[in-house]
Amino acid sequence: MTVHTLAMPAPVRLLDWFGLRRGADRHRDAVPAGEDPAIALAIQDAARRLLLDMIGAFLLDHHLDVSGANLVTAHGAISGIDHKLAKVIDARLKSQLGITQEWLDEVTGGDAYASYRAELEGLMGRLDTELHAFATSTRAAHVATGDYRTALEQHVATLSQAEGSEGAIAGLADLAAAMLERTRRIEDDMRRTELEARSLRQSLAEARRNADIDHLTGLPNRRAFEALLASQHAEAMAAGDALTVAFCDIDHFKLVNDTHGHDTGDRVIKVIAEALSHISNEHCYVARHGGEEFVILFRGRTPQDVWTVLDETREALSRRRMVNRVTDMPLGLVTFSGGIADVFAHPEPRAALKAADAALYRAKAEGRNRILIADREAA
Repeated sequence: MTVHTLAMPAPVRLLDWFGLRRGADRHRDAVPAGEDPAIALAIQDAARRLLLDMIGAFLLDHHLDVSGANLVTAHGAISGIDHKLAKVIDARLKSQLGITQEWLDEVTGGDAYASYRAELEGLMGRLDTELHAFATSTRAAHVATGDYRTALEQHVATLSQAEGSEGAIAGLADLAAAMLERTRRIEDDMRRTELEARSLRQSLAEARRNADIDHLTGLPNRRAFEALLASQHAEAMAAGDALTVAFCDIDHFKLVNDTHGHDTGDRVIKVIAEALSHISNEHCYVARHGGEEFVILFRGRTPQDVWTVLDETREALSRRRMVNRVTDMPLGLVTFSGGIADVFAHPEPRAALKAADAALYRAKAEGRNRILIADREAA
């Protein structure tokens, strides 16, 4: 199913008729009066499948990541919940400019999923704090229980050796022994609880790390890059270091996907990611920005220095010849274009990113397979 435009009167009217136009929170038992419930539910299920197909087609046709942000955006526009966004996307499609991840993120205010992610980060932070407090309390209780057990063991030993009324002493010894056994069980339970709390904190830390990783390439994702850009901008400014940002985009990537399929497209993305990763070090950070686009931050290097490094990488990649592993068909020349900007030549980092992106699109317009440096006044 191919979605060329969001201005599709028939499907939109269908969604209205099916009761999905105003959102997905309609109850399944909301059946119009006098209508067969089974037929009504079948119609609503068909509408849900249609909506899912349209969302999937929108993401695939425009080579957008299947991410939470893009799913929220696509659902809002296609279902009609976000009328303004639907009109903006429709106008973009009619203009033949195409939908890109960068454009979509800019239109949706940087990230349609940002509020959700901020809330999730807050929840994860509170959970981590509570787990830490719980582990600390459990550890303290574990120590106290251990001290109590040691004292009980001494009392049991003393009672066992004491002289006097055998019945009374024996009874106290049995009671103390029973308390000692129960204390040992409590101590074992606390030890297991402490280990479980530690394991939960490790799992939470792993989940946070995974949230910053692009799972196709293993590179940092856009979210991680934006945090890095902010910290490196502050550090480089304080140290007086140069700071340069570059965007790289795979040339004719849609043609690769359309001709050879998305599996081959994913392989091409990974090849480009690997080539760019070879230039990364403690002063060069490579991330997948989204789709077929990568972003790189260079600390201590001028735009001309960065141009030399990227152009060597571009040239080396252009000499490679790739084939479709399933059909053995050659992919042709696999290349990328790039745009570079001096971060400190612009009022703030986001303006530098826009300048680098503009230089990238200029490189595309001038024939692709080239790297261009943004004008200092570009923004």
